[in-house]
Amino acid sequence: MTSSFGSWPSPFTAAQIAQAAPRIDGALFVGDEIWWGESVPSEGGRITVRSSTGAEILPAPWNARSRVHEYGGGSWTADDEGTLFFVDGSDQRVYRMPSSGDPEPLTAPGAAYGGLRAQQGRLLAVREDLRPQPHRRAIVEIPVDGSAAADDDAVRVVASTTGFVAHPALSPDGSRIAWVQWSTEHMPWELALLHVASVNGDAMMSVSTRATLQPEWVSDDELLYLDDPSGRWNLRRVRVDETAAAPTPVAPADADTGGGLWVLGNRWYRPLDDGSIVAVRTNGDDRIVRIGTDGNATQLDVPITAGASIDDVRGSRVLVSGAGATVGAGLWCLDLDRGTVTTVTGGADADPDWVPQARPVTFDGPHGPVHAFDYPPTNPDARAPHGELPPYVVMVHGGPTAHVSGAASTAYAYWTSRGIGVLDVNYGGSTGYGRAYRERLDGAWGVVDVDDVIAAARGLADAGLADPARIAIRGGSAGGWTVLSALVRGGTFGAGISRYGVADLRMLAAETHDFEARYLDGLVGPLPEAESVYIERSPLTHADRIDVPVLLEQGSEDRVVPPSQSEAIRDALAARGVPHEYVLFEGEGHGFRAAETIIASLETELRFLGRAFDFEPRLGA
Repeated sequence: MTSSFGSWPSPFTAAQIAQAAPRIDGALFVGDEIWWGESVPSEGGRITVRSSTGAEILPAPWNARSRVHEYGGGSWTADDEGTLFFVDGSDQRVYRMPSSGDPEPLTAPGAAYGGLRAQQGRLLAVREDLRPQPHRRAIVEIPVDGSAAADDDAVRVVASTTGFVAHPALSPDGSRIAWVQWSTEHMPWELALLHVASVNGDAMMSVSTRATLQPEWVSDDELLYLDDPSGRWNLRRVRVDETAAAPTPVAPADADTGGGLWVLGNRWYRPLDDGSIVAVRTNGDDRIVRIGTDGNATQLDVPITAGASIDDVRGSRVLVSGAGATVGAGLWCLDLDRGTVTTVTGGADADPDWVPQARPVTFDGPHGPVHAFDYPPTNPDARAPHGELPPYVVMVHGGPTAHVSGAASTAYAYWTSRGIGVLDVNYGGSTGYGRAYRERLDGAWGVVDVDDVIAAARGLADAGLADPARIAIRGGSAGGWTVLSALVRGGTFGAGISRYGVADLRMLAAETHDFEARYLDGLVGPLPEAESVYIERSPLTHADRIDVPVLLEQGSEDRVVPPSQSEAIRDALAARGVPHEYVLFEGEGHGFRAAETIIASLETELRFLGRAFDFEPRLGA
């Protein structure tokens, strides 16, 4: 059939997208089973734990969700006997759930926990206590007998700080512990140190590192970890003994094994018993490699190209999660000795007739190359009238120190199957292309990111791939800031969708949470010295320049970017009569999790673009 772009009939409904490809949240070998965390959108985004036997380990209403550093992570773990340990989202206490029995609390109410790790019969965690001033965080060992359930003082503190900590790792003999630590003045990708102490808390050493990630012991006195002194996060090895030898690089590559430490529990590599290492390498797309003891790396035949995580190893078997260019999000088990790859959950093949394969593209920008992934309109049953160019949505990720990779996405097929292209941009400041690309944004947030998304949009139009009059921009959080900042610039985008986006920098500095309290120092400048820059860069200051339709979406319980940000820009647009919509989703935080919210958001956005770009969208199948 012939129909205008944007009006094509599509089999992808918002309800299907809300239920498709649940997010995998960690995986472990447990006895003879494989367990993994999985989001349940139909239950408000609750995180459950499932088994390869088909059983649901963690029943409703329990929700394995940490709020440490606000973004959480590492909210569950297990021992080999089948005991589950998890942080419940309702009270942030740690619970123990035996293989046959109900959850019972291990920690007292008050503090929050995350980054759980069960090793050598011990349960390690990151504890965050926001009750005292200043707030304190610690690497702790939680008694598994329940003796600390009524008194948090019974939780043994290994290291405490007013800054931040992550990635606790216990040595094989149980005598030493390593972790990552950074101060409130820095983000972890700016300056984070590797610390080692005896298990009784006595400090042993602090390795001079720049942006440390994920320490892992390979013997009682030798550690692997990630750092980026060369400009790329690569593996390094260090001895923890009286020799005090300098760290040595392990198989350095022009790719990143590592990324922004936004959530606890990330795993970019795992050492194997034979001395080899399985690792993620990112240079735009993700690749999984095995690094031999000779330092040579061999790419493994795994269908993952985005969001890769090395979740667990046992013998020659490895659990890896992520998504791929031709498969949806899932979890796979690799047997390196047998050379087999088995799908554990998800990972369904994408129909190439309906789901476009991402095309990596690079555009020339004023600050250097701009990397992106193009998802063109794709529908085997529809075509547009001759000479018509498609509307496009330029997607802007959050962070801004985050990263997108090309992967099959039914969420994007929701748009492309209707005749709306998607361009996913890794603007300057994104990870996955090395430190120099990431640091392009230093002091220039609201300038470089905006220049880059404009360059990408114009490059797409100049190539004859998009209708220059019908390019929208959509982003959440820091991406929402870039949306509003780009609309203030004018001249490129015909509509904007800001999801819990930042509108005013001074308001953000005053209201945001601890983890990002000093983030703006590096992105913009310190206060009060840079206050004039904060005012000049803020979209709210120049809201009178916005002259295209704007959709604002916000969670009522967002503590990272509170509703006051979206409401301020809403009021400014209303005062000038600029077409806009404001949708507040009750009970949602920083990011939308509930199925009903995802459905309402997608359908609202599609209708909004139809009005803005004069096409009649079809919501149903």
